[in-house]
Amino acid sequence: MKIHEDNKGRLEELKVNCSKCSGLCCTALFFSKIDGFPENKVAGKPCINLKDDYYCKIHNELEKRNMKGCIGYDCFGAGQHVTQGIYKGETWKTLQEHSQEIFDVFIIVFQLYQIRYFLEESMIVISAKELWSDIQKLINENKTICNATPQSIINFDIESYRNRVNIILKQVSSFILKCFKNKGNSKLTDFLGRSFKKRDMSGLDLSMKLLIASNFDSCIFDGTIFLGADTRDTNFSNADLRESVFLTQGQINSAKGNKNTKLPKHLKYPITWK
Repeated sequence: MKIHEDNKGRLEELKVNCSKCSGLCCTALFFSKIDGFPENKVAGKPCINLKDDYYCKIHNELEKRNMKGCIGYDCFGAGQHVTQGIYKGETWKTLQEHSQEIFDVFIIVFQLYQIRYFLEESMIVISAKELWSDIQKLINENKTICNATPQSIINFDIESYRNRVNIILKQVSSFILKCFKNKGNSKLTDFLGRSFKKRDMSGLDLSMKLLIASNFDSCIFDGTIFLGADTRDTNFSNADLRESVFLTQGQINSAKGNKNTKLPKHLKYPITWK
Protein backbone atom coordinates (compact mmCIF):
# COMPACT_ATOMS: atom_id res chain seq x y z
CA MET A 1 0.00 0.00 0.00
CA LYS A 2 1.39 3.40 -0.99
CA ILE A 3 1.37 5.79 1.97
CA HIS A 4 3.19 8.87 0.69
CA GLU A 5 2.96 11.08 -2.35
CA ASP A 6 6.25 11.40 -4.25
CA ASN A 7 7.14 14.79 -2.81
CA LYS A 8 10.23 14.49 -0.64
CA GLY A 9 11.07 18.12 -1.47
CA ARG A 10 8.97 19.29 1.47
CA LEU A 11 11.52 17.74 3.81
CA GLU A 12 14.73 18.88 2.10
CA GLU A 13 14.94 22.15 4.04
CA LEU A 14 14.84 20.21 7.30
CA LYS A 15 18.21 18.53 6.86
CA VAL A 16 21.31 19.27 8.90
CA ASN A 17 24.16 21.26 7.37
CA CYS A 18 26.76 21.65 10.11
CA SER A 19 29.03 23.71 7.85
CA LYS A 20 26.52 26.57 8.07
CA CYS A 21 26.05 26.35 11.84
CA SER A 22 28.20 27.53 14.76
CA GLY A 23 28.25 24.40 16.90
CA LEU A 24 24.98 25.33 18.61
CA CYS A 25 24.01 21.76 19.46
CA CYS A 26 27.47 21.26 21.00
CA THR A 27 27.16 24.43 23.08
CA ALA A 28 23.59 25.47 23.82
CA LEU A 29 22.36 22.10 25.07
CA PHE A 30 22.86 20.14 28.26
CA PHE A 31 24.11 16.59 27.83
CA SER A 32 25.43 13.77 29.97
CA LYS A 33 28.08 11.11 29.57
CA ILE A 34 25.67 8.32 30.45
CA ASP A 35 23.59 9.21 27.37
CA GLY A 36 26.54 8.72 25.04
CA PHE A 37 28.09 12.18 25.02
CA PRO A 38 31.75 13.00 25.74
CA GLU A 39 31.12 14.50 29.20
CA ASN A 40 28.54 15.82 31.62
CA LYS A 41 28.01 19.34 30.28
CA VAL A 42 25.79 22.21 31.34
CA ALA A 43 23.79 24.18 28.78
CA GLY A 44 25.76 27.09 27.37
CA LYS A 45 29.18 25.47 27.76
CA PRO A 46 31.01 24.36 24.59
CA CYS A 47 31.76 20.66 24.28
CA ILE A 48 35.39 19.80 25.00
CA ASN A 49 35.69 18.49 21.42
CA LEU A 50 34.32 21.58 19.67
CA LYS A 51 37.07 23.28 17.66
CA ASP A 52 37.43 27.00 16.99
CA ASP A 53 35.96 26.50 13.51
CA TYR A 54 32.86 24.88 15.09
CA TYR A 55 33.71 21.40 13.82
CA CYS A 56 34.07 18.33 16.04
CA LYS A 57 37.62 17.10 16.60
CA ILE A 58 36.47 13.48 17.10
CA HIS A 59 33.71 13.35 14.48
CA ASN A 60 35.36 10.47 12.60
CA GLU A 61 35.78 8.52 15.85
CA LEU A 62 32.28 8.79 17.28
CA GLU A 63 31.39 5.15 16.68
CA LYS A 64 34.72 3.87 17.99
CA ARG A 65 34.31 5.97 21.13
CA ASN A 66 30.69 4.84 21.56
CA MET A 67 29.36 8.40 21.40
CA LYS A 68 25.77 7.29 20.74
CA GLY A 69 24.29 10.58 21.86
CA CYS A 70 26.31 12.50 19.29
CA ILE A 71 25.64 9.94 16.56
CA GLY A 72 21.89 10.03 17.11
CA TYR A 73 21.51 13.80 17.37
CA ASP A 74 19.71 15.72 14.62
CA CYS A 75 18.55 19.35 14.82
CA PHE A 76 16.47 19.17 11.59
CA GLY A 77 18.40 22.15 10.22
CA ALA A 78 17.57 24.51 13.07
CA GLY A 79 21.24 25.27 13.73
CA GLN A 80 21.99 26.66 10.30
CA HIS A 81 18.75 28.63 10.27
CA VAL A 82 19.56 30.34 13.57
CA THR A 83 23.15 31.07 12.51
CA GLN A 84 22.57 32.13 8.92
CA GLY A 85 18.92 33.16 8.83
CA ILE A 86 18.25 34.86 12.15
CA TYR A 87 21.72 36.14 13.07
CA LYS A 88 23.03 36.62 9.50
CA GLY A 89 26.24 34.68 10.07
CA GLU A 90 27.01 36.10 13.49
CA THR A 91 27.63 33.55 16.25
CA TRP A 92 27.68 33.20 20.01
CA LYS A 93 31.39 33.97 19.79
CA THR A 94 31.13 37.12 17.67
CA LEU A 95 28.11 38.33 19.65
CA GLN A 96 29.19 37.23 23.10
CA GLU A 97 26.93 39.75 24.82
CA HIS A 98 23.97 38.02 23.13
CA SER A 99 25.20 34.43 23.51
CA GLN A 100 22.48 33.39 25.96
CA GLU A 101 19.83 34.88 23.69
CA ILE A 102 21.24 32.91 20.74
CA PHE A 103 21.14 29.69 22.76
CA ASP A 104 17.57 30.35 23.91
CA VAL A 105 16.47 31.07 20.33
CA PHE A 106 18.14 27.89 19.07
CA ILE A 107 16.37 25.73 21.66
CA ILE A 108 12.96 27.09 20.59
CA VAL A 109 13.71 26.93 16.86
CA PHE A 110 15.03 23.38 17.23
CA GLN A 111 11.69 22.33 18.72
CA LEU A 112 9.78 24.17 16.00
CA TYR A 113 11.83 22.54 13.25
CA GLN A 114 11.24 19.11 14.75
CA ILE A 115 7.51 19.80 14.88
CA ARG A 116 7.55 21.12 11.33
CA TYR A 117 9.26 17.93 10.14
CA PHE A 118 6.26 15.87 11.24
CA LEU A 119 3.81 18.39 9.79
CA GLU A 120 5.62 18.44 6.44
CA GLU A 121 5.54 14.66 6.25
CA SER A 122 1.84 14.73 7.12
CA MET A 123 1.35 16.85 3.99
CA ILE A 124 2.44 13.92 1.81
CA VAL A 125 0.46 11.23 3.64
CA ILE A 126 -2.23 10.35 1.10
CA SER A 127 -4.85 9.08 3.56
CA ALA A 128 -4.69 12.36 5.54
CA LYS A 129 -5.47 14.54 2.52
CA GLU A 130 -8.60 16.05 4.08
CA LEU A 131 -6.40 17.48 6.86
CA TRP A 132 -3.86 19.10 4.55
CA SER A 133 -5.42 22.57 4.72
CA ASP A 134 -5.27 22.64 8.53
CA ILE A 135 -1.77 21.19 8.49
CA GLN A 136 -0.53 23.84 6.06
CA LYS A 137 -1.82 26.59 8.36
CA LEU A 138 0.25 25.14 11.22
CA ILE A 139 3.29 24.97 8.95
CA ASN A 140 2.81 28.61 7.90
CA GLU A 141 2.57 29.66 11.55
CA ASN A 142 5.74 27.70 12.29
CA LYS A 143 7.65 29.40 9.48
CA THR A 144 6.45 32.83 10.56
CA ILE A 145 7.70 32.35 14.10
CA CYS A 146 11.03 30.89 12.97
CA ASN A 147 11.63 34.01 10.87
CA ALA A 148 10.55 36.47 13.56
CA THR A 149 12.76 38.53 15.85
CA PRO A 150 14.74 36.72 18.56
CA GLN A 151 12.54 38.15 21.29
CA SER A 152 9.35 37.10 19.51
CA ILE A 153 10.73 33.57 19.20
CA ILE A 154 11.66 33.42 22.88
CA ASN A 155 8.23 34.72 23.91
CA PHE A 156 6.33 32.30 21.67
CA ASP A 157 3.98 29.94 23.52
CA ILE A 158 5.44 26.75 22.06
CA GLU A 159 3.56 24.41 24.40
CA SER A 160 0.20 25.72 23.22
CA TYR A 161 1.34 25.34 19.62
CA ARG A 162 2.65 21.84 20.29
CA ASN A 163 -0.70 20.81 21.78
CA ARG A 164 -2.52 21.97 18.63
CA VAL A 165 -0.05 20.07 16.46
CA ASN A 166 -0.40 16.90 18.54
CA ILE A 167 -4.14 16.87 17.90
CA ILE A 168 -3.48 16.94 14.14
CA LEU A 169 -0.73 14.30 14.29
CA LYS A 170 -3.03 11.95 16.19
CA GLN A 171 -5.65 12.42 13.48
CA VAL A 172 -3.07 11.73 10.76
CA SER A 173 -1.97 8.57 12.58
CA SER A 174 -5.59 7.46 12.92
CA PHE A 175 -6.17 7.84 9.17
CA ILE A 176 -3.07 5.73 8.45
CA LEU A 177 -3.94 2.95 10.88
CA LYS A 178 -7.47 2.65 9.49
CA CYS A 179 -5.91 1.56 6.20
CA PHE A 180 -4.55 -1.60 7.83
CA LYS A 181 -6.26 -4.64 9.34
CA ASN A 182 -3.25 -6.26 10.98
CA LYS A 183 -4.96 -7.49 14.15
CA GLY A 184 -2.01 -9.64 15.20
CA ASN A 185 0.28 -6.63 15.37
CA SER A 186 -2.21 -4.54 17.34
CA LYS A 187 -1.69 -6.85 20.31
CA LEU A 188 2.04 -6.17 20.46
CA THR A 189 3.01 -3.93 23.37
CA ASP A 190 6.50 -5.00 24.47
CA PHE A 191 9.39 -4.50 22.05
CA LEU A 192 12.44 -3.87 24.23
CA GLY A 193 15.21 -6.27 23.17
CA ARG A 194 12.80 -8.69 21.46
CA SER A 195 13.19 -10.28 18.03
CA PHE A 196 10.59 -9.86 15.28
CA LYS A 197 12.76 -11.06 12.41
CA LYS A 198 10.99 -11.28 9.02
CA ARG A 199 7.68 -10.15 10.50
CA ASP A 200 5.29 -7.79 8.72
CA MET A 201 5.03 -4.84 11.14
CA SER A 202 2.81 -2.78 8.83
CA GLY A 203 0.08 -0.62 10.30
CA LEU A 204 1.53 -0.67 13.80
CA ASP A 205 1.64 2.40 16.03
CA LEU A 206 5.09 2.49 17.64
CA SER A 207 4.73 6.07 18.88
CA MET A 208 6.87 6.65 22.00
CA LYS A 209 7.66 2.93 22.23
CA LEU A 210 10.97 1.63 23.58
CA LEU A 211 12.52 -0.27 20.68
CA ILE A 212 15.99 -0.38 22.22
CA ALA A 213 17.97 -3.39 20.92
CA SER A 214 14.89 -4.86 19.20
CA ASN A 215 15.60 -7.05 16.19
CA PHE A 216 13.59 -6.08 13.09
CA ASP A 217 15.84 -7.82 10.59
CA SER A 218 14.00 -8.24 7.24
CA CYS A 219 10.75 -6.73 8.59
CA ILE A 220 8.27 -4.65 6.56
CA PHE A 221 7.04 -1.34 7.97
CA ASP A 222 4.37 -0.01 5.59
CA GLY A 223 2.31 2.58 7.45
CA THR A 224 4.16 1.92 10.71
CA ILE A 225 4.28 5.03 12.90
CA PHE A 226 7.58 5.85 14.63
CA LEU A 227 6.66 9.17 16.26
CA GLY A 228 9.01 9.61 19.25
CA ALA A 229 10.06 5.94 19.34
CA ASP A 230 13.41 5.14 20.99
CA THR A 231 15.45 3.29 18.36
CA ARG A 232 18.82 3.07 20.08
CA ASP A 233 20.59 -0.08 18.83
CA THR A 234 17.42 -1.22 17.06
CA ASN A 235 18.34 -3.61 14.26
CA PHE A 236 16.82 -2.64 10.91
CA SER A 237 19.13 -4.76 8.77
CA ASN A 238 17.44 -5.82 5.50
CA ALA A 239 14.19 -4.15 6.62
CA ASP A 240 11.87 -2.14 4.37
CA LEU A 241 11.15 1.25 5.97
CA ARG A 242 10.25 3.14 2.78
CA GLU A 243 6.60 3.63 3.69
CA SER A 244 7.06 4.09 7.43
CA VAL A 245 5.72 7.32 8.93
CA PHE A 246 7.31 9.95 11.19
CA LEU A 247 10.70 8.23 11.11
CA THR A 248 13.56 10.71 11.58
CA GLN A 249 17.22 10.84 10.65
CA GLY A 250 18.09 10.88 14.33
CA GLN A 251 16.21 7.63 14.89
CA ILE A 252 18.01 6.05 11.95
CA ASN A 253 21.37 7.33 13.19
CA SER A 254 20.72 5.71 16.57
CA ALA A 255 19.76 2.37 15.04
CA LYS A 256 21.65 -0.40 13.28
CA GLY A 257 21.21 -1.40 9.67
CA ASN A 258 22.98 -2.23 6.44
CA LYS A 259 22.99 -1.32 2.76
CA ASN A 260 20.07 -3.70 2.21
CA THR A 261 17.89 -1.62 4.54
CA LYS A 262 15.37 0.34 2.46
CA LEU A 263 14.88 3.87 3.80
CA PRO A 264 12.40 6.63 2.97
CA LYS A 265 13.77 8.84 0.16
CA HIS A 266 14.36 11.82 2.45
CA LEU A 267 16.60 9.88 4.86
CA LYS A 268 20.22 8.87 4.30
CA TYR A 269 22.32 5.90 5.35
CA PRO A 270 24.40 6.66 8.48
CA ILE A 271 28.16 6.38 8.12
CA THR A 272 28.05 3.88 11.01
CA TRP A 273 26.08 1.34 8.95
CA LYS A 274 28.45 -1.17 7.43
